[in-house]
Amino acid sequence: MKQIYTFGNYLKNKFGCKVYKVGINISGFTCPNIDGTVAKGGCTFCENDSFSASTGEAQELKGFHLNLESKSNPNLQKQLEQLEYQFNTISKRQVSEYGAQKFIVYFQSFTNTYAPFETLKALYDKALSFDNVVGLSIGTRSDSITEETLEYLAELNKDKEIWIEFGIQSVYDETLDKINRGHSSQNVKEWILKTKAKGLHVCGHLIFGLPAESQEMMLETSRAAYEWGIDSVKYHPLYVVKKTALANDFVKKKFTPISEDDYLNVLVKSIQMKPENVSVQRVTAGINDDSLLSPSWCRDKNTQIKKINGALKKIELKY
Repeated sequence: MKQIYTFGNYLKNKFGCKVYKVGINISGFTCPNIDGTVAKGGCTFCENDSFSASTGEAQELKGFHLNLESKSNPNLQKQLEQLEYQFNTISKRQVSEYGAQKFIVYFQSFTNTYAPFETLKALYDKALSFDNVVGLSIGTRSDSITEETLEYLAELNKDKEIWIEFGIQSVYDETLDKINRGHSSQNVKEWILKTKAKGLHVCGHLIFGLPAESQEMMLETSRAAYEWGIDSVKYHPLYVVKKTALANDFVKKKFTPISEDDYLNVLVKSIQMKPENVSVQRVTAGINDDSLLSPSWCRDKNTQIKKINGALKKIELKY
């Protein structure tokens, strides 16, 4: 039985010890299709008032939001304090519970390049100053990063491990329109190629089960993402949570979530076509609280992993 090449494998091979990602949620960060720059309301599956599960901290600076055009940031010191507090709290727990030895600071919630460059520089530099931090992973959108930021991250990448995580979701513009994504597939391709050209590492997020997509469409998205040169991948099923536009469609029976069997089928096929050098960071997703409307199989992650491994076993793989 061959084990899938995971991100944990990659980090262990590179650093020779246990490296953990520390998920960070910084107040004041938002998204261009939430603040009205490219669209309003956010992606249809996004609950805009969400908070980071890894930190348990909701957005503290109510009404304060940055964007690429912000001229000043009166709350930068508060953001730096949030960053330090969250890092210290989470990393200590990871050392205690999992034996973590080094860390990658993961700017996780919302769009973490969607702010003035000086704010980003201050936050990134602060994160890299913490003890035993070997790099950054920055979650963002392809329409929310500038050449200036990319150049700076490329400089940091000379001494540290710098990853950009792009939400690809689908390569079909009609799907991106349906989920109110606010940018085209070509825009994602352009910025992934630019990021790779700078020598930075790219993780691509793929969602299976988007509205009206066939299995062939989902696999075409996987194929394109691999061809663009992503270094790592996160696979997600689309699930429905309360207080979203997708929830409205679900209640009105305009959207049917992907079944567990269909998800397993497309996931296994996508993994089979994945280049050997592309590491896997996630094979599923879900939430186990009252906000989940459907599908119920997304509630229990442990059960999901067991079933995924059962499906992979048939092709002599394990996760």
